Amino acid sequence: MSKRDFYDILGIKKTATPEEIKKAYRQNAIKFHPDKNPGDKAAEDKFKEAAEAYEILSDENKRRKYDQFGHAGVGSSAQGGSGGHGPGGFSMDDIFSQFGDIFGGGGGGFGGQRGGRRVQRGSNLRVKVKLTLEEIATGVEKKLKVPKNVSCEKCHGTGSSNGSTSTCGTCRGQGQVAQIVNTPLGRMQTATTCPACGGEGQTITDKCKSCHGDGVVRGEEMISVRIPAGVHEGIQLSVNGKGNAGPRGGVPGDLIVVIEEAPHEFLMRDGNNLFYEHHASIPDVALGSSVEIPTLEGKARIKIEPGTQSGKVLRLKGKGIPDINGYSRGDLLVNIQVWTPTHLTSDEKKVIEKMKESHNFKPNPSKKDKSFFDRMREYFE
Repeated sequence: MSKRDFYDILGIKKTATPEEIKKAYRQNAIKFHPDKNPGDKAAEDKFKEAAEAYEILSDENKRRKYDQFGHAGVGSSAQGGSGGHGPGGFSMDDIFSQFGDIFGGGGGGFGGQRGGRRVQRGSNLRVKVKLTLEEIATGVEKKLKVPKNVSCEKCHGTGSSNGSTSTCGTCRGQGQVAQIVNTPLGRMQTATTCPACGGEGQTITDKCKSCHGDGVVRGEEMISVRIPAGVHEGIQLSVNGKGNAGPRGGVPGDLIVVIEEAPHEFLMRDGNNLFYEHHASIPDVALGSSVEIPTLEGKARIKIEPGTQSGKVLRLKGKGIPDINGYSRGDLLVNIQVWTPTHLTSDEKKVIEKMKESHNFKPNPSKKDKSFFDRMREYFE
C-alpha cells in the first residue's frame, strides 16, 4: 500500500509554517493518542503516522528533500530494515521519547518520560554507498555490514547482571527533580532531569560486567537497504531503527545512507540525461555508417547519416536515468566528433591533396547547420 502524503496526514498546506506544522501535529497526536483510544489499532496507526509526518516536516533539511523527491528522498523506500514498528518504522517508545516537547514534557504518556522513566535514544549512524550508473538506473538492494552499538546479550540490554534495578532514591522513580528558581517575577518551580539516574528513574545496583551497566556493546549487523532508482550523488536515505542501540533498552537510532556515484567508463551524467562522445572517421561521416555505442543496458546501434557534421547530437529517447519519483526517464545524447588523423602516409597525402581541389570538400555551411551555441542550447531544452 502506498504511503500517504505527509501534508495530508497533518491536514496542512505545503506552505505551512513551522508553527502551523507543530500545532497540527499536536492536534492529531492528542486526537489519536493511545491513552484516549485504548485497544484501537487504527487510532494507534494514525498516531504513528502523524509522528512520522511531523518528524520529516519539522526538519528544514528533511522537508526540503521530501518536497523535491517525495517519500523516496527521506528514506521511505529504504525502510525495509526497520521492521515491526508499524507506519513509518516508529515504535510507541520512539514517538514518546522524540516528541515529548510537543506536549510540554508532562507525564501520563504525554511526554518524553512515559511512566516516569526516561527512554534514551541511540545515536544515528552514517555510511557511504558507492553505486554504478547501472545500479542507479535500475535501483538496487545492498547488504551492508555496519559496526555499531548493539544490545548486550549477557544482560539483555538492561545493564544489570541479575536483571534487577532499584527505584532512584533522589527522584523516587520520576526521572525529574523539582528546582526552585528565584526570578524577577518571584520564586518559580521547574523540573529538571535527575542528576543521580540521568532521568531514567531507576539505578542499577549490580552492573553487568560485559557492558559495564550501559546495556550496549560494540558489535556489527548485516543490514539490507533497498535503494530506489534515480538517486544521485549526495542524496541521503534513512533506515529507521538501524543505528546504534539505545542504552538500557532505549530506542535505537537511524542508519543514514549517503549515496556516492562511481564514474562510468564511457558515459557522463547530467541530471537524468547521459552523454556519450563518439569519434567518427571522415569516411564514416562523409559516406554514412552504422556504429555501436555503449548504453546502460548494453550496446546499441545508431545510424550516422551521410554528410553528418562534427558536433551533431543524436538523441536516444529514454536511454538515460529514471526520475527518482518515477514520472519520466532521461535521454542518452550522443555527440558526434569527427576525428582527424594526425599521421598520413605519402599515398594518403596524395589522396587528400586531390580532395582539396574538389568543390564538395570546401566548407560551405548552410543555415541548417547549427552553430556551436545553438547545439549547446539544445542540450538543456
